[in-house]
Amino acid sequence: MALHLQVILASTRPGRKGPEIGRWFAKYASNNSDFEIDVVDLSEFDLPVFDEPHHPVMQKYEHDHTKRWSETIDKADAYVFVTPEYDHTAPASLINALTYLSKEWNYKPAGFVSYGGVSGGLRAVQSLKPMMSALKLVPLPEAVTVPGFTEFLGESGFDANELHEKGAADMLAELGKWAGALKGIRTPVADKANQAA
Repeated sequence: MALHLQVILASTRPGRKGPEIGRWFAKYASNNSDFEIDVVDLSEFDLPVFDEPHHPVMQKYEHDHTKRWSETIDKADAYVFVTPEYDHTAPASLINALTYLSKEWNYKPAGFVSYGGVSGGLRAVQSLKPMMSALKLVPLPEAVTVPGFTEFLGESGFDANELHEKGAADMLAELGKWAGALKGIRTPVADKANQAA
């Protein structure tokens, strides 16, 4: 059974270039039979600055936007975050979206496709890793990094080079290993017994 991989577009601002890069990665990943791919666009969720009265670990969500976000994220076995770098860190939209949930993220691997100027978004990725570890996500070192990203954008979208494709292949291989192993941790004991029967 294929693992469910969500490609999450982190930037929500007008004029963003994440969708072009995300579409390239999703198409590339769709050639890997280990995964079923969904693109999740944060701009379609309209999440306000975190506004739930209860701690996310309790999962006592009061707002429809949170319930929809929770249901979406809970379905995945692994994530790839397509993120730019803003002011040496990740976009506020992504930090806010991570903050909304807790258990839905637990024991799942996270990969990154980052883009930006000289650093290619690496500082955004590094800034996210401590937060993700606190959420019991497993951030992987294998990644796609795109410095000078505008050079790779054209009329047909994102034109990846060999380094981008190699990074994607290496990351997908690791995501498959980790997602398969961690799925067993997330499966309730009763469900494991039923599967064995």
